Amino acid sequence: MNAPASALGIREATQADIDVLVQFNAAMARETEAKTLDPAVLKAGVAAVLAEPRRGFYLVAEQAGEIAACLMITYEWSDWRNGDWWWLQSVYVRPEHRRGGVFRALYAQVERRAATSAGVAGLRLYVERDNASAQQTYATLGMHETHYRMYEKAASGCLGEPTPSGVRHG
Repeated sequence: MNAPASALGIREATQADIDVLVQFNAAMARETEAKTLDPAVLKAGVAAVLAEPRRGFYLVAEQAGEIAACLMITYEWSDWRNGDWWWLQSVYVRPEHRRGGVFRALYAQVERRAATSAGVAGLRLYVERDNASAQQTYATLGMHETHYRMYEKAASGCLGEPTPSGVRHG
């Protein structure tokens, strides 16, 4: 186990962090879904969040002079609550920094920000069905499974969907 989480610095990501965020997102997709993401599309997607705060924001955890982890917050409007759900996405912790409290520190920062931001309805995330370790981590932090199931239909040509030529992306 590495240095304690107290040695961490948590900050909002900047344009200078884009290459690390792209690297982490690509690694997360490989590890969790066995997907290879298009680097150009991924970089443009990360850049779009950094350029437009209405889309969300990234937090990074720094330890021993390097970025050890990241997560992204995006927003979902709830008319029922007249507020935004903050969705935790693109969570990644470098393997050598796992099980040392790094994600817990990032999550605590998200909770602090949410508590001091007007109109936050709560925090949500989705997790792979078979990722028991992540599910246990989220439960330990006070999150619970909801009664919702997620359905989706990606736009034609989007990651995982056939293109007009029939070739799948990702």
